[in-house]
Amino acid sequence: MRRVTSLSTLALLMAASASANASEAAPPVGNSRETTADPAPVGEIVVTGRRLDAARDSIAPALGASDYSLSRATLDKQPGGANLSLAATLLQAPGVTQDSYGAIHVRNEHGNLQYRLNGIIVPESISGFGATFDQRIASSIDLITGTLPAQYGYRTSGVINVKTQSGSFANGGEVGIYGGSRGTIQPSASIQGSDGHFNYFASGSYLQNDIGVENPTPARNAIHDRTRQYRGFVYVSDILSESSRISAFGGTSIGRFEIPNVPGQSPAFTVNGVSNFDSAALDLNQREVTHYGVLAYQFAGSNLNFQVAPFVRYSQTRFIPDPNNGDIIFNGFADAAKLSSLAAGVQADGSTKLGDSHTVRFGVFLQNERTRTAVTSRVLPVDGNGIQTSQNPFPIADRGGRNGQLYGTYLQDEWSVTPKLTINYGARFDIVRAYTREQQLSPRVNLVWVPNKAVTLHAGYARNFTPPPQELIGAPTLALFDGTTKQSELMTADPVRAEREHYFDAGIEFKPARGLKIGLDNYYKLKHNLLDEGQFGSALVLSPFNYAKGYAWGVELSANYTRGPFDVYANVAHGQEKGRNINSSQYFFAPDELAKIRDRYIFTDHSQDWTASGGGSATIRNGAGTLVPTVDFIYGSGLRKDDPNPFTAIPNGGKLPGYFTMNLGIAQNFTRAGALKGVTLRVDVANLFDKTYLIRDGSGVGVGAPQYGARRGIFAGITKKF
Repeated sequence: MRRVTSLSTLALLMAASASANASEAAPPVGNSRETTADPAPVGEIVVTGRRLDAARDSIAPALGASDYSLSRATLDKQPGGANLSLAATLLQAPGVTQDSYGAIHVRNEHGNLQYRLNGIIVPESISGFGATFDQRIASSIDLITGTLPAQYGYRTSGVINVKTQSGSFANGGEVGIYGGSRGTIQPSASIQGSDGHFNYFASGSYLQNDIGVENPTPARNAIHDRTRQYRGFVYVSDILSESSRISAFGGTSIGRFEIPNVPGQSPAFTVNGVSNFDSAALDLNQREVTHYGVLAYQFAGSNLNFQVAPFVRYSQTRFIPDPNNGDIIFNGFADAAKLSSLAAGVQADGSTKLGDSHTVRFGVFLQNERTRTAVTSRVLPVDGNGIQTSQNPFPIADRGGRNGQLYGTYLQDEWSVTPKLTINYGARFDIVRAYTREQQLSPRVNLVWVPNKAVTLHAGYARNFTPPPQELIGAPTLALFDGTTKQSELMTADPVRAEREHYFDAGIEFKPARGLKIGLDNYYKLKHNLLDEGQFGSALVLSPFNYAKGYAWGVELSANYTRGPFDVYANVAHGQEKGRNINSSQYFFAPDELAKIRDRYIFTDHSQDWTASGGGSATIRNGAGTLVPTVDFIYGSGLRKDDPNPFTAIPNGGKLPGYFTMNLGIAQNFTRAGALKGVTLRVDVANLFDKTYLIRDGSGVGVGAPQYGARRGIFAGITKKF
């Protein structure tokens, strides 16, 4: 940690030698459903706070990338409002695909998403079902894709930047409760305010329902699928002067999940004389915990603009097997697993202006992560033919741990060649030292041309370097399980490597009429050691592996119209991702499966040909305030599954059926003076037409179990602002 501190201090000293202003951020290229908020009361502290916010945003603009922005008002004007998960909201962005376990894919990539709060990277938690962030903490959310500028590294398919509420411009709070179908109960509360130069915001919520994990059957209600989730967030800041601010924020997410059951499964083993077990009575559970905290110092003077932010994050996942040996009877083994990760580091970013045409940006990122795995497997002995030789299970303990480091630095220049043409060029250098020891210099360049007020064109290239997620790599001792029901068919376990990518992107944004935006974006990615993840084993935690070669391409068309009381948008995307030759963690796979992938490109399991979304809202003034009806939809042509042709049996050679789901909502906001002022009543219907559709069917490379989309649900809520 001493090394981290000294390096960040050196970065600050280098930044302090700069001698000019930071430039104002260029407007992002892409799509936006931004709604202008009501102006805050004018005052010296408010003005200073707004100026510091603008200066913070200008350190890391998304120049040349595609930025899909959602304001707080837009987030509230969707079916479900602030009660939706962050993933459900992002499904309305271009090129975002739905998957199981609450996951989403951006431009057909698995994971590879970076989450930032107020521009600061929050290290990813051990993946599971529960969302780390509650979207009600956001004042706005940006999804940044495409050829990212040099300040964005590590996770590059998409950057999700959440600008948190801060209490800078309003005193008050909100309490509410939301609930309905499948036992849903969701109370929430928040408070915010300011006292002179001190600002604060705090939020908390609780969620309970009976569909914590997607239903593995088409039935309306799942068996054994209750979840309880708690989330909290606190932000405080102190404006030290007109040019500096210190802030601290952090949060927690705690989730308890029952693993849903599939009735009618056939037992495969005998345990202690028991060979018959009702699969609907299995009792498997998972617990997930994530805590994170950030301390940030920002300076925005006349000659320098920078932010330095140390951070820490702890994450833990526990899987608890069936206490009555049920999973051994069906699978031959039961894993009691505990995975934990403690990450700490510092992020420093700065900018300075050189003359009238150049803005230089620079920064460093340093992180140390300690991961631990502890798995106790209860297994049965088998002979050389895999036949059970005893009914008495016995335990095998497998424990491991690793310290890993990420180091990164970048330098780039925003060059205003002419008033209409801007070139943003630079490079970043990254090092990973964990289960793999690799490094890469990654050049980046983006061009933005604005020939007139109605047209913006952009094109770019980015070399990307994506280290494997250390918190998901277990590295088991395979030899421990020889002669047991958990023995691997293959003993090959080459290390998971960093993905290296050449990324090309070009697009246009057109504004043919007032309030109307149309965007078209094209991309192509050429990959080496393409990273993918699959669900292997009992615990529902994903594990990474590589394809030696891969590529992806796609095109996105989007449009939105915002004028007066109406806000309407639509997106459609077409693309695919393919990989060849799995060259790490081979023990996860059957030998014949690896052989078929070795010499041919196959679809990755999360690749979807067509994805679409859209919706709209209207704000209707009435005698009580405003009535806001909303609607949205998603369409997917289907993820991959096993090849239905038994003669070819190409992995991921089949495709699931397409689906279309629509959600409706209506909210009445009471804004007139009286007892109801500040109250909002809402009613929402999810999956209006009660469609039964598969997200996964349990087949495909790295796919563990089937999952169905949620059936129709009816929900209602009330909130009160004070």
